[in-house]
Amino acid sequence: MISGSWTDDLLGFLLPTGCVVCRTWIPARDAPPIVCGPCRARLRSPTWPRCPRCHHPLGTGRVIARDCIECRAWPPELTAARYAYVLGAPADDLVHALKYEGWLELTDLMGSAMAAALQGAPPIHLANARERSVVVPVPTTPRRLKERGYNQAHLLAERVANLLGLPLRPILARATAPRSQTSLTPRQRRENVRGAFSPAGKGVRGAKILLVDDVLTTGATAAEAAVTLARAGAAEVTLVAFARALPGRPRKAA
Repeated sequence: MISGSWTDDLLGFLLPTGCVVCRTWIPARDAPPIVCGPCRARLRSPTWPRCPRCHHPLGTGRVIARDCIECRAWPPELTAARYAYVLGAPADDLVHALKYEGWLELTDLMGSAMAAALQGAPPIHLANARERSVVVPVPTTPRRLKERGYNQAHLLAERVANLLGLPLRPILARATAPRSQTSLTPRQRRENVRGAFSPAGKGVRGAKILLVDDVLTTGATAAEAAVTLARAGAAEVTLVAFARALPGRPRKAA
């Protein structure tokens, strides 16, 4: 009788599994066979010190002003932001694979990293009032949902909610955006998402919202969503993303 190890090796030879990022072959008995160890080791967390509100790295020796220039333009309704990794290789490859290539298995790895980022440096309201917090995914447009068949933010939100033991509430709806956000300037991004969201369910009033998205770039989308949630009665809104785009870091369009 063939042992399990030999069976796994044979299946791995006949049906090779490659790393989503570098395409290197991964033995089938390794779990999960989707991202190799070296590529995981290349994921980079933001450096310290960080802005207490948005966790943007402040840089060594940088004078800390009263407020952070990266989140200065955010409305007060967006209380805080947290993210797991800096958006650069290979984090941008993972975002691209989940968002555009249908690698839904990545939600486990990515969502787990997001939950760990919150547990390592939680916003004050999550640390002190977990029982009143709910997880809300940033919705995609109806057209993109039809094209892809899923919303990557919703999948990530499911994983985060499960790991944190919080209820998932898809209580936001999104109209069709006039343009993609990818190539727009920060000002154009804010204008592009103005009025894009509306409440789509109960459970907002008095709740402390954990808003989930795959990428944080300028914060324009999260800010507009936070304003909508606050108008519907949300007490606070914190964004958590898998990766954040930092100035000067090369990255893929996400």
